[in-house]
Amino acid sequence: MATSPLPGRRRRAWLQLLRPANIATAPADVLAGAAAAGALLPPSPSLAWLAAASCALYGGGIVLNDFFDRHLDAVERPERPIPSGAVRASFAAALGFSLLGAGVAAAMLAGGSAWLVAIAIAGAVLLYDARAKHHPIAGPVAMGTCRALNLLLGMAAAPSAIGRYCPLAIIPLVYVAAVTVVSRGEVHGSRKPVARTALVMIAGVIVALVALATSGGRAAPLPSPDRIATILVAAWLAWRVLPRFAVVAGDPRPELAGRAVRTGVLSLVLVDAVIAGAYTGIMGIPAVLATGIVAWLLARLFAVT
Repeated sequence: MATSPLPGRRRRAWLQLLRPANIATAPADVLAGAAAAGALLPPSPSLAWLAAASCALYGGGIVLNDFFDRHLDAVERPERPIPSGAVRASFAAALGFSLLGAGVAAAMLAGGSAWLVAIAIAGAVLLYDARAKHHPIAGPVAMGTCRALNLLLGMAAAPSAIGRYCPLAIIPLVYVAAVTVVSRGEVHGSRKPVARTALVMIAGVIVALVALATSGGRAAPLPSPDRIATILVAAWLAWRVLPRFAVVAGDPRPELAGRAVRTGVLSLVLVDAVIAGAYTGIMGIPAVLATGIVAWLLARLFAVT
């Protein structure tokens, strides 16, 4: 007797709910934060726990996002796992909150103040998923705050560095807020003024990254090869995202907004690679880019948005 394909479809539905490609980008923030803190090379013993905490917290946020949006998705995106019936809402809620708890637990195992940052991330995740995401300003800011705190989670590998380098968190905050602004137009289309604002925000992030790469994150400038390599990663980021968001600024149709958001999410790894390069030189860039390769491969199998 042939086996039923139903279990396989259910497993894929669970994976679609988790959006593995998105989760794969989360450790890039931690690695970049650790690079700024001087704990990436050689790797800090706590770094693996911080990366695991980041993945769990991000995964919990993704699942709970779909849980809180299940009634809206039933109208706008009925093919998604929860409204389609492939995943029960109660199971999704249990998984989401369990992942947030696992993220905090992993951060506690990392030691130091990491657990406090993890709790702050979990709180920001719940604020975004349950309340803020439908607000045109609070939603993008809350989403950006989640990724900004994720960068600080990496800095917790050397807790004394958080106070010194925390202004770096503004970079992912602004970048992710810009991507989130455009993501609001994936179903019904964006508006040109909104898309243009997002384009300006992303351009500002790229300018800041080039300045960081040029001057170097430490007191002494980077050697020329390291500086050039880091600037090239910033140029790569600009080449990937600016054309996509410029297109949406001129033609904010839903399908174009969706392509820009997908590119923006996957390119967040390049933002982190520039930050890592500014503090460690060329040696720190491959570790961050490796997470991007994993994310790109998973994005070929599972939806990003």
